[in-house]
Order: sequence, then structure tokens, then C-alpha cells
Amino acid sequence: MKSLFLIFLMCVFVLSEISIAGDIKGKVKAKGVKNAANAVIYIAKIKGKTFTAPKEAELMDQKNMSFVPHVLPVLAGTRVNFLNADDVLHNVFSPDDCVDKFNLGSWPKGQEKSYVFKNPCEVTLLCNVHPEMSAYVLVLETPYFAVTDKEGNYSIKNVPPGKYTLKIWHEKLKGKEVSVTVPEKGEVTENFEIKR
Repeated sequence: MKSLFLIFLMCVFVLSEISIAGDIKGKVKAKGVKNAANAVIYIAKIKGKTFTAPKEAELMDQKNMSFVPHVLPVLAGTRVNFLNADDVLHNVFSPDDCVDKFNLGSWPKGQEKSYVFKNPCEVTLLCNVHPEMSAYVLVLETPYFAVTDKEGNYSIKNVPPGKYTLKIWHEKLKGKEVSVTVPEKGEVTENFEIKR
């Protein structure tokens, strides 16, 4: 009987820990670009906290001569699979030092190659077969991030309560950062306006 009671208490404690989280939502106004899509809003490094990368890989497709998605935020240590969905050969490489200027070579339709993004940084992706193709992987130090839709909306779910530095990144516009306090339950709204 005593052991059942202890198990019950442990379950209550675990469930209460899981349910204590808030959300950050908001809207981004992006001046000087077509729309507000593909801005990344994220919580910056949290002092004293480290996070384990997910076991499941993220996917970036090469479809209709484009990288899809165009911008992919990931937690440091995440494996990204690159799938070729087109009828032509594609390549993935990066000229950036933070990823050792990797080059995965070329491969045909239906096949994929992968790369583990270990270091926090902004990574430019290119295809040496089709120079018009480009994309970005933003390698982050926390798992709390979101990408805006065309209207600029974003939502970061299940953030532990506390005070954080919230940042915004965009490939063409200047970033910003603000301080945000996340409640134990409910949500906090943080809007951004960014420009060149």
C-alpha cells in the first residue's frame, strides 16, 4: 500500500511539472520585404542549461528547384536529412566555417543524405548544380523557437516559466532582442518590427 501511495505521489509530481509551462506568441512586421514569412523567433542560450538534440532527424526537401523549407531552425546536435524530390541531380553544400564548409555531393531523385549540425550558428545552404537555390539552417542552443508565417504570426509552445532573452533572426533584416517573462500557465505576447 505504501509503495502505491509513493507511485501516486510521483505521478502527481511529474504531471504537475509537465503542465507548468506557458506559451510565447506574437506578430512580426517586416519592413522592406515582400512578407513577414521565415523570420525565426527563439529563446537565446539559458545560463546553466543544456538540451539534448532530438533522436529524430529534421527534413529539408529539394523540390521544384527550391529548398523546402527555406529556413529551418534546429537545436544544436540535430541531424537534418536532405531529400531530392526533383527529377534532376541536386547538391547541398555550405560555405560557412562553423560547419566546416561541408559538401554532401550530388544525388538523384528519391535519395537523401544527412548532416549533423553541431555548433550554434547561422548556416547558408547552396546547391552547386543550381546556383539560384539557397536556404538557411539556424542552429540554436535551446529548443524554444518558431518560424513566422506569411502574416508574421508565430507561437512558441510549452516554455518553462521564467525570464528569458527572446531574439528574432531574418535573412535580410536586422535582428532584435527583448526580455520576456513566461508565466506558469497561459501565454505572453511579444510583437516585433524589423527592417533593414
